[in-house]
Amino acid sequence: MLRAEDNRFLTESGAGTAMGALLRRFWLPVLLSEELPEADGPPKKIVVMGEELLAFRDTRGVVGVIDQFCPHRGANLWLGRNEECGIRCVYHGWKFDTEGRCVDMPTSYPDLNAKDLIRIKSYSVREWGDMVWAYMGPADAVPELPALEMALVPPSHRYVTKKWQDCNWVQALEGSIDTAHFTFAHLSFDKEENEILEIKKHFVNPLTRMNTDQMRWIAEDPRPVIKTIAHDAGLAIAGGRLTGSDNIYWRIAQYLMPVHSYAPSSMPGENIFGQSFIPVSDTNCWIYTYAWNPERPLTEAEREGYASGNGVMAVVDENYVPLRNKSNDYLIDRKLQKTRSYTGIQGVSEQDAAVQDSQGPIADRTREHLGPTDLGIMHFRKLIMEAARALQAGTPPPHLAHQDRYAVRSGGCVTHKAKDLPAVMVERFGDANGYVGRPRIAAAE
Repeated sequence: MLRAEDNRFLTESGAGTAMGALLRRFWLPVLLSEELPEADGPPKKIVVMGEELLAFRDTRGVVGVIDQFCPHRGANLWLGRNEECGIRCVYHGWKFDTEGRCVDMPTSYPDLNAKDLIRIKSYSVREWGDMVWAYMGPADAVPELPALEMALVPPSHRYVTKKWQDCNWVQALEGSIDTAHFTFAHLSFDKEENEILEIKKHFVNPLTRMNTDQMRWIAEDPRPVIKTIAHDAGLAIAGGRLTGSDNIYWRIAQYLMPVHSYAPSSMPGENIFGQSFIPVSDTNCWIYTYAWNPERPLTEAEREGYASGNGVMAVVDENYVPLRNKSNDYLIDRKLQKTRSYTGIQGVSEQDAAVQDSQGPIADRTREHLGPTDLGIMHFRKLIMEAARALQAGTPPPHLAHQDRYAVRSGGCVTHKAKDLPAVMVERFGDANGYVGRPRIAAAE
């Protein structure tokens, strides 16, 4: 458990907080590129870590992220006209470009050059992996973009979307790196073959071809041995389950500083799943969800499956709000809960959201009783809280110098029980830390 003050330290991300300062030192996804589909199109209101911002794509196709409010009289620039490389306030016509510079001030005399003295808050922006990323930290310390493999592969090899969640970002992320909860949150308790196939259809991503042995091992061993390896980008978190033989079934997740995680489900050659958890406020977040395959383009059937809620994706409406959510109790089916699954909720993503939201808007970690399967959670908290405290003392997180080391993978494998985790990582990934380097595939399309 954590002390109340430590829980606040971990979960608060607004301006002036230690964790907020840490998050702002990294590039964070703040929109999907598809949310700004055209030059001079409608701007988009966004809130990131409590900051009310405005995103827009200008005449050149360049995306800007600026303060949402005009500095003249405080009118909301979302009402503004997106024209000729800037947003023009409809109240008095002041106009701002993607850098936050005032480029026109019709209410002032031209010879005064008053517009040159006005600038509003703006953040550095990059488009990367079908997402719009913003850097919200000190302007003199902009790092490289993280070399996430999903952004390095061609667009045809990935699928990217997002979903809303009604809880603090930390408990959502902790759920994603918890390799032990699958036994109850996501799996059927019916061992008959026809039931297993039905669960594969409704509760497990059918495109990962999870076989009956893997599901049996997860069902029969609810207490995996958890091991962690720290690396330059974060943590590899592995859960090893007994198989009834001399082998261990390993499911290896990745946590990448400060907000990214990769699911541990994919076997060699299968699609890999990841998520990025971005605080809106301290009590809700956007979760960017993605799948990619470094070896081949995704099929149309796979894309349709993800839109229908396979993998870590949720079924969402036009505003990216899951159709099964807190307001409708995730459409829990008590009959299904009696006969098929522990949750009675359809969709891996929705099952995760239900239990994470149920912890409260901000989980009260002073009431926790952690056990052996929570080792990865403990290491995550230690890593990110120590990094935030070091930054308070003037030491930037070392991960910022190793953005090239974010090219890691997660996944599963079966190895002999005599092998330790570094050997498992070498066998599965070719590197004891799970690094894969730049994918050896065709250039980006």
